[in-house]
Amino acid sequence: MPSSPPQRRQARGASVAAQETREPRLPGARTPAWSRFILGRPAARFEPKPPPADPYRPDTLFDGWSTPGLTVRLASVRGDAHRFGGQPRQDDIVVAPHESTGSVVFAVADGVSSAPQSHVGAALACRTAVADVLQQLDEERPQVDWKRTVAAAAYQLFMRVTRGSEPTPEQQREAQVLLATTLVTGVVRLTVDGRLEVNLVHVGDSGAWMLHKDRFHPLVGGKEKRADGIFSSAVSALPWLPPQIEGTWYTFPEDGVLLIGTDGFGDPLGDGTGRIGALMAYELGRPPREPQAVAQLLDFSRETFDDDRTLLAIWPRHRLDESGSPGAATAWPDEAGGAVR
Repeated sequence: MPSSPPQRRQARGASVAAQETREPRLPGARTPAWSRFILGRPAARFEPKPPPADPYRPDTLFDGWSTPGLTVRLASVRGDAHRFGGQPRQDDIVVAPHESTGSVVFAVADGVSSAPQSHVGAALACRTAVADVLQQLDEERPQVDWKRTVAAAAYQLFMRVTRGSEPTPEQQREAQVLLATTLVTGVVRLTVDGRLEVNLVHVGDSGAWMLHKDRFHPLVGGKEKRADGIFSSAVSALPWLPPQIEGTWYTFPEDGVLLIGTDGFGDPLGDGTGRIGALMAYELGRPPREPQAVAQLLDFSRETFDDDRTLLAIWPRHRLDESGSPGAATAWPDEAGGAVR
C-alpha cells in the first residue's frame, strides 16, 4: 500500500482562507510557468519520489490533436499518494483515429491499487482493446463485438503471467491478484448533423460523462451505491469478465462534450455541482487550444484527493477556435456565480 502524503496542517487558532490560483491568459503575455490549480484546502507540497524505472512510466502525460471531424485532448497524472510513496502511475490511456470511418477509438484503465503490477495490467488492457477495435473497424463489421474486445484485453493479462501458454486456474487467480485493472473502451464519431455519437463499454468503476450546458451527465461506470446509501469501494476488474458485455450507444446534443475518466477524476467531481465541477465545466466547455491545458487542469491540488487522475475529452472539431489569435484574459466562475482570477 502506498504511504499517504503529508497532510496540510493549519496553525492552532489560525483562520486563513486558501486561495484559488490561476495564471492569467493575457494577450501577448509570455507563457506562464505551470502552477497547480488550488481548489479549497490544498494538498501539502513536497518533491515527488521517482517511480520504478521498469517499465518506464512518466509522472504526467498529455496529448492532443484533431481529425477532420473531432478534437481530442487527454491527460494522465500521477496522484500525490504515488508521488509521495514512489509508486508508478497506475492509470493508462490509449486513443487512436480510424481514418476510413472518421472514428476515434479509445481506452482508459485504472489499475487496482492493491495489485502490485496493475500499472502493467492497465497498459496491456488499453493497448489490446484499442488494437482490437481498430481491427474490427478495418473488417467493416456492422457493430463492434465488445465481448471479443474485452475478452482479448483480459486474455493479455493471463498471457503476462503464463508467458504465452494457456492459464491454469491458479495462474488465472495470480493474474487477478497481480494485474487487476478497470477498463472503459469505446468508439466515437461525428454524425452528419455535427453531433457526437458514442458506443462504449466498461468493466469496473472508471466512468464516462456527457458535459452539456455546464452539467455532467453520467453515462457508465462510477462507484455503486449500496442499499444503505454508502458508496461501495469494491471494484470489479479485469481479467474478471462480467457475465454480459454489451456496448451502449449515445447521441449527444451538438454542444455536448464526451469525457472518459478514472475515479481519480470522478470521485472529486462528484455530481459536478461543487467547486471542482465548476472549474471543469468552465475549462472543458470548449476545446482548449493547447493540449497541456488539460494536464494542468487535471493536476489540481485539493487535500484528501490524492489518486492518479486520467481524463479524455472529445468535442466536434467545429467547436475548436482555429483562428490563431490570442484569447482575452479569462476567469472561471466560483460556486456563487462570480469570477475568480
